[in-house]
Amino acid sequence: MADAALRTPPEQDEQGESLPTSFDLHYTWRYEAARLELKNLYEKAKRDQWNATDQLPWSTDVDPEREIVPDIQIPVYGTHIWEKLTDADIRKLRREALSWTLSQFMHGEQGALLATAQIVDATPWIESKFYGATQVMDEARHVEVYSRYLREKLTGAYPVNRHLKTLLDQILTDSRWDMKYLGMQIMVEGLAMAAFGYMHKMCQEPLLTELTHYVMRDESRHVAFGVLSLSDFYHDLPARELREREEFLYEGCRLMRDRLLMEDVWEVMGWPVDEVREIVLQSPQMKLFRQMLFSKVVPNVKRLGLLSPYVRERFAELDILQFENEEPSA
Repeated sequence: MADAALRTPPEQDEQGESLPTSFDLHYTWRYEAARLELKNLYEKAKRDQWNATDQLPWSTDVDPEREIVPDIQIPVYGTHIWEKLTDADIRKLRREALSWTLSQFMHGEQGALLATAQIVDATPWIESKFYGATQVMDEARHVEVYSRYLREKLTGAYPVNRHLKTLLDQILTDSRWDMKYLGMQIMVEGLAMAAFGYMHKMCQEPLLTELTHYVMRDESRHVAFGVLSLSDFYHDLPARELREREEFLYEGCRLMRDRLLMEDVWEVMGWPVDEVREIVLQSPQMKLFRQMLFSKVVPNVKRLGLLSPYVRERFAELDILQFENEEPSA
């Protein structure tokens, strides 16, 4: 299809990308478990491993242009743009929106794969190294299943969204091990958990529903890993270093909010990207949807002791502070 060719720029086709990174590798010579909650999480991770090749119904026939996920989740739904679409336009937009969404899931999972591999090197606790190794396997499996679904059931993948890529680069190139937890396990994985929950609840296609169920089961452990590992870490941090984490939280959440604007899809549809972006930003429906996705992030930030007056003010600007009293992970 011509549309599929638009999605992957030639410079990204079958090519990788290198980033210089620097962080301390931490040996630990104490092999007996001392952090019981992390040890228990490791036991659960070993128990819950799954094989996507033979545990998912890949023979399922999928029509990418039907309403696999309710149309209301497409950002322009309910706007004057939607009202002017033909039936053919809607079918194409459904396919493109789902391809874009699953592509960003896939790219985010690769970011998590790389970040967790770094955590295994950098974390000072043997239990975290053990558990982190199981998460590396989880993330590889998630990249595998989204890549296969996009290739076999849809019409190809979109490149990584520029806002998501900026955040992933910040996480992967930061030299401090706790920032990798904070960026990936708390922010990226926390937002993904809410998105996966919505997908699982609303999806009307059995293969994608079951795939999402398995991924969610892993992701719930991943968020708990971040919360348990960072518990009490920030309590005695110097004020200057604490402010760096607070600024990182705000910037990361802003990037994650902007990631949801689907600008790449509007380009494929042949629409004026800047104009549609503003319509989506102002859409009451999409404001609620974006807010909902942070329902897993804000309570975990509070549990870690990072919901300072500075962060409160910034989260209020993003209109997500109301989730602070939701149940935290772990």
